Amino acid sequence: MNEIPKLDVEKTKNDIVEFVQNKVSEANADGLVIGLSGGIDSTVAAFLACEAVGKENVFGVVLPSTTTPTEDKLHGTTIAQLLGINYKEMAIDSILNEFLSVAQLEEDKLAIGNLKARIRMSIIYFYANSKNYLVNGTGNKSEIVIGYFTKHGDGACDIEPIGDLYKTDVYELAKYLNVPQEIIDKPPRAGLWNNQTDEDEIGMTYELLDKILYRHIEKDIAADSIAEELDIDVDEINDIIDRVQRNQHKSKVPESPNKTIMVI
Repeated sequence: MNEIPKLDVEKTKNDIVEFVQNKVSEANADGLVIGLSGGIDSTVAAFLACEAVGKENVFGVVLPSTTTPTEDKLHGTTIAQLLGINYKEMAIDSILNEFLSVAQLEEDKLAIGNLKARIRMSIIYFYANSKNYLVNGTGNKSEIVIGYFTKHGDGACDIEPIGDLYKTDVYELAKYLNVPQEIIDKPPRAGLWNNQTDEDEIGMTYELLDKILYRHIEKDIAADSIAEELDIDVDEINDIIDRVQRNQHKSKVPESPNKTIMVI
C-alpha cells in the first residue's frame, strides 16, 4: 500500500480542540495568538483555535513583507475576517531593513529569510505577553521532522496543535473544517524570498514526502525497501532520512553536558 493511513478527521478535530483547551487552562492563559500567513497550516490552526477557546479569545497577526505574495497577504486578513477574530496587520520591512542597516553584514538570502521569520515571531510573542495569551503554533509533522522551519522563528510557539499531522493530513482536516477552497488549492509557500515554494525547496511533493516519512518513522522500514515500494531512487530516501537526523536539534530543548560530582 503506497498511501499513509486515512485520517479520522472528526476524532482528530475533537482531540486537538480538547488538547488546546487543556493547555490554555493549565497555563492560566486568556486566549491564543496566531500568525496568519494565508497558508493552509495557519488557517487550519486558526479554525481549530476558534473552536477551542472561542473567536473572542483568538488574536491574529498578519505580518507581510515585500516578498509575501499579495494573494497570501489577502488570505491572511480574509481568514481573520471570516472567523470573526480581532487581528493586526503590519509590514515587517522597516524592522528588517533597520536590522540589516545596523548589522552591516553581507546579505545572504537564507539568513534574511530566517531573520524575517524571527522578526515575525518576536512580534507575535509581544502580543501574547501583553494579552496573557499562548502562542498557537502552525507547524505540521512533515516540516517539523525534516527541519523545514526556522528555529526560534515559525518553529517557536507554546503549543503545536497540528504538529502530529502530516501535511497530507492537514489537507484532509482542512476539507472537513470547510477551509476556503482557494487556500487548499494554492501551492504551499513561506514567501521568505521571491518565487519560493515549499515543494521546490524540499525537492519533492508533500504527497511523496509523507509516504517516505510514514514508512521511515512509523513503520521503521529500511531505505532500500522504501525505494522499492515507492519506485524511486534510494538516494532520495536517504536524503530525507538524513534531513530527519541532522535537524533533530531544531525540535529539542538545547542540550547540556552532565555535570561532574566530586566524590569526597
